[in-house]
Amino acid sequence: MSSITPTDVEVVKGDGGAPRQPGRVSLGGVSLNLRSSGIYIAFALIVALFTVLTDGAMLQPQNISNIIVQNSYVLILAIGMILIIIAGHIDLSVGSVVAVTGALAAVLMVNMGWPWPLALLVTLVAGALIGAWQGYWIAYFGIPAFIVTLAGMLLFRALTLTVLGNQGIGPFPDQVRTLANGFTNGYLGNIGLGPLGGADLFSLLIGIVAIAGMAASQWRTRNARRGYGQAVEPMALFVLKLAAGAALILFLVVQLARFKNLPWVLVLLAVLVLGYSLMANRTVFGRQIYAIGGNLQAAVMSGVKVKSVVFWIFVNMGVLSAIAGIIFAGRLNQAGPTAGNSFELDAIAAAFIGGAAVQGGVGKVVGAITGGLIMAVINNGMSLIGSPSERVMLVKGAVLLAAVAFDVWTKRRAGASR
Repeated sequence: MSSITPTDVEVVKGDGGAPRQPGRVSLGGVSLNLRSSGIYIAFALIVALFTVLTDGAMLQPQNISNIIVQNSYVLILAIGMILIIIAGHIDLSVGSVVAVTGALAAVLMVNMGWPWPLALLVTLVAGALIGAWQGYWIAYFGIPAFIVTLAGMLLFRALTLTVLGNQGIGPFPDQVRTLANGFTNGYLGNIGLGPLGGADLFSLLIGIVAIAGMAASQWRTRNARRGYGQAVEPMALFVLKLAAGAALILFLVVQLARFKNLPWVLVLLAVLVLGYSLMANRTVFGRQIYAIGGNLQAAVMSGVKVKSVVFWIFVNMGVLSAIAGIIFAGRLNQAGPTAGNSFELDAIAAAFIGGAAVQGGVGKVVGAITGGLIMAVINNGMSLIGSPSERVMLVKGAVLLAAVAFDVWTKRRAGASR
């Protein structure tokens, strides 16, 4: 996916034009919105830094695969968390919901011997019911989300300990472990890539399809903006942007195909990111989420059913937490009482690092995924260079503080320019 979307750039007018907006810089006659695109630039710089520090180990096929598999559950949680934060709320319970849903799946599949498809379905329904429980108190009873989900964090952790005690339950069926740790099969055999060796042809074709889809979506968006008379970037910059995005996707797919092909969790993540991005950007429900976080009173006066929207985004968070709980338990091959510890902090950090505004109303699903990957790269890179855990925590905390400080700074600059 391209690191700069069409909404991030606009042609800068001459001296007689409108003044540049705060948070933008001019590069060769093109204005770049640092607030929306700066996260991708920062991600590229962080990856480049650790590639140098690790003598290239960061971008080795196996390491890239490990980063995706080991952080998949946090990225899944970040998708739901960004929607909640855009709407002006927060969810502190997701780590505990991950633990209790993983425990439920283990009890059903391992202790009770249920077929794994039925057990997974029941687990997802349980996650939805947990989200509905919290959504009711927040949306219809009027209790702040911070309080409700803080209570949920304690409640569902206690329920997990009640179910599991001090021991884990496992092992899980092969199908669940494959979803969490497995890779797609090589359906069409390998193809030679010169000095890179061989790579699975089917995986490469998937990458090419993804590139074509990205290009078609960007082209459609650009034409739509032109149709509405909005400014668009020059064609040369547009083509350069597409080329950069295509190179990134192709590099990722080639590296993964050289190892063990595409992880199944990456396929799941791709489906979730695509689906939720379309929902947030192209549907009425998605626009209502932004409206509620941007200006609640205006949303109410516009006829938005605020209570219903808030209720359903927490139901959605419960379902995504259940998916993350299944993935995490399947990866460890057991459900443990300490599962999900601090996952809520990682998901919240991913959303804010990825560009979410503190007051709500701003954020992107792709940005949250990028924020989660920044945290993952920092964890992985500092582990490769042998940094102690306290130093990793220090760097992650500094990155989070810098991201939020930048958001506050751009808001103040915008207010001062009016």
